[in-house]
Amino acid sequence: MEIPLGTGAIDLARPDCELTVATAPGGEPVDVRAAAERALEEPLGPSLESRVDPDDDVAIVVTDITRKAPDDVLLDVLLDRLADCDVARERVTVVVGLGLHRPMTDAELGDMLGPHADLAVNHDPESVVEVGTVASGSSGEAATGAEIPVEIGEPVANAGTVLSTGVVEPHQYAGFSGGAKTVVIGAGSESLIRYTHGPEMLAREGVRLGRVEGNPFRETVDEAGDLAGVDFSVNLTHGPAGVLGVRAGDGRRVVQELAAVARGALSVPIDREFDAVVCGVGAPKDATLYQATRAATYVALGDRNPLREGGRLVVPAELSEGAGDGTGEERFYRRLREASDAESLYREMRSGYAAGAQRAFVVARVLRDHDLYVTNSEVPDVVETCLMHAEDDVADALEAGSEVLVVPDALHTLLVDG
Repeated sequence: MEIPLGTGAIDLARPDCELTVATAPGGEPVDVRAAAERALEEPLGPSLESRVDPDDDVAIVVTDITRKAPDDVLLDVLLDRLADCDVARERVTVVVGLGLHRPMTDAELGDMLGPHADLAVNHDPESVVEVGTVASGSSGEAATGAEIPVEIGEPVANAGTVLSTGVVEPHQYAGFSGGAKTVVIGAGSESLIRYTHGPEMLAREGVRLGRVEGNPFRETVDEAGDLAGVDFSVNLTHGPAGVLGVRAGDGRRVVQELAAVARGALSVPIDREFDAVVCGVGAPKDATLYQATRAATYVALGDRNPLREGGRLVVPAELSEGAGDGTGEERFYRRLREASDAESLYREMRSGYAAGAQRAFVVARVLRDHDLYVTNSEVPDVVETCLMHAEDDVADALEAGSEVLVVPDALHTLLVDG
């Protein structure tokens, strides 16, 4: 069988292992443009026309290169609709929601946004405006008294109307991504990222993959979105078959509806344990170690960890950009590179860490129980310095006679109790 690697695939051949494949149902794909146009015609909540004025400066926050989304198509539909509302194109700024990832190049913006790349600017986390605060420990738990600033990039904070595109897909902390998260994390500052991705938040019971209701992380970013004035969202969800649905309107409702679509298409029941799990990633996530490790943590820290005690995780990833070049990626790499072992790193980081380093915290949490092998990469030395093992091929990371679960699309598969 084949598993993804970069934009291609590799053959997984290990005849001396028992292979079980976890393939999600997949759902039925839709035509993105037609589905987006229909979503705008049938919004969840107030219409776009009721939220925008022809004299408004409009900011549209889109995802960056680490998300696989047809933003050019979504922008086409949004810009056509804005033109129908008599909003001039020159009043629109497309803000790339980087969070703490690296800025996109002009060539990448052209590839991602097509004819709309001329409207795009990379978010600058150093040029932000405070729009309010959220209380730490809120969202169903006793507040600690600390107020966390919600700071938004100037093009967004100064806009009369704030729109967003995005992808509602399984997310380690938010349950599912999308909605207000695209704006307040993607076009926000370190303050909110540090809090929402810090050990206090990530240790809360409701903060987990696939959960939206009762998730303090999701509730916090939605509250921050209210302060940032997110007026209207156009999001999609996708699976192995392609884009499965598009919804538009109120961000909370958009995420809830698309999360339900995704669960139906991506859930796979598991009723046994395995010696190893091969976690498929593929482009664009397997360009950096920071992003590729999501596959391992999604499997081990999801609703159903399918590994036996001491079982291993195997992630084939090209790592064409090494650990990653953004601020968050560099902090992730430094934490793992300088650690002596996973247990001590996890204990040390429980007391706090800089925004972006949370991926090292979550990886360390997994590495306390499971070895992680990264195979087929261009930078095995980087892998080896990060408390992980590097192998040339997936077969080299599996022991003879192992019972192996293969998850071809680990970032879009929800393993649940069978």
